[in-house]
Amino acid sequence: MVGSFVRLAAAAAFCLIAAGCASGPGDEYSGGNVQSSDNPLQCVPYVRAHSSVNLYGDAYTWWDQADGRFARSGTPSEGAVLVLFAYAGPERAHVAVVRKVVSGREIRVDHANWLDDGEIYLDDPVEDVSAANDWSLVKVFNLKAGAWGSKAYPVQGFIGPGGPADSDMRLAASPAPQTSDPIGGLIAAGQDGDDADN
Repeated sequence: MVGSFVRLAAAAAFCLIAAGCASGPGDEYSGGNVQSSDNPLQCVPYVRAHSSVNLYGDAYTWWDQADGRFARSGTPSEGAVLVLFAYAGPERAHVAVVRKVVSGREIRVDHANWLDDGEIYLDDPVEDVSAANDWSLVKVFNLKAGAWGSKAYPVQGFIGPGGPADSDMRLAASPAPQTSDPIGGLIAAGQDGDDADN
């Protein structure tokens, strides 16, 4: 009986240690939240209502619609709209509002209908997993599972805030992508052990 108790205690300790090592946002992360809505929301109306980017139509049309109307950039800034594209076919895209730039590799977004459930996701971490550290490929934290999603999504870019003249200034001020990023190479190659799916 004592041996069984010791094995059970050791298994519980291992689970606690493993849970502490789970891949997630930085230690400063206090946790996002998921809100249900009486009327299920799509990403486009949510982002339009919560950003300065006033575009209509399917999310996959937003990048082209923004040309000449809003600033467009390859790097995130607070208040910009992240445009993910071709993640479920050529005419499927997703938009989210950047609420905070945490680091050169992590941002927090607010968005709706991420898991095709009509719910609102607030303070949701998004991680740049591109080998060049250029925000061309990202993973999204699964708030419901409490872990990074296993899929990587291509990024078309960031729209706004501001007008098209701001695009030139923002692109000139953007740091050059890092060409030698061994950690980014491992992340992009899928060697980070993620098991949650989005």
